[in-house]
Amino acid sequence: MAPRQAPPPKRLGRPPATDSAETRRRILDIARASFATAGYDLVTNRTLAAEVGLTAGALYHYFGSKLDLYVAVHEDLQQRVYGRFNVAADGADGFVGKFEAVLDTARRMNDEDPTLAAFLGAVRSDMRRHPEIHEQLREHSDRRDEFFVRLVDAGVASGEVAKRHRSLVIEFVAMVLVGLTDGVSDNPHRHEQATAAIKLALRGELISTPKGRRTTN
Repeated sequence: MAPRQAPPPKRLGRPPATDSAETRRRILDIARASFATAGYDLVTNRTLAAEVGLTAGALYHYFGSKLDLYVAVHEDLQQRVYGRFNVAADGADGFVGKFEAVLDTARRMNDEDPTLAAFLGAVRSDMRRHPEIHEQLREHSDRRDEFFVRLVDAGVASGEVAKRHRSLVIEFVAMVLVGLTDGVSDNPHRHEQATAAIKLALRGELISTPKGRRTTN
């Protein structure tokens, strides 16, 4: 009987690309949940590394600092959220149709992974407390606002939004989506109810003006 061959020695150096990508994905997902729950101040690279199953030194191979990791989590989230928002909007017609498709997508994403909205809510608090975070994420906010503008400009083009109301509707869209994130994302039933109410309001079916009462322009 031939002698059993010894297993090949483990390779030294950086992990294979597939393992590296999977680990990076795991770090981002665990970090997002941790930052969403505890906020920037209370999370440490040491505790994150332990949750991922790495040493703190190994974590620095992927992200050089806690701030770098925080920014990477935010960038990853923006790509995921607004990637799906863009697909939803592109698949619908008109401002109301596009906005309703975005609202439905936001609700589905919140059902699938509540840490997405929870992290965005935590980011707003962390940005107020930490100028370095605000500075790093300012560009991300600009890209988010570009999506709102594109959505409203589709309404201007379709005639659903008057040009004189363009800036007001941009603020309306932004505040609705931010409000859903901050106000009801932790309660699926309220999120669903709020989404339904916003849709009715968009169609002019939620509130009726009493006869004889003048409305302001």
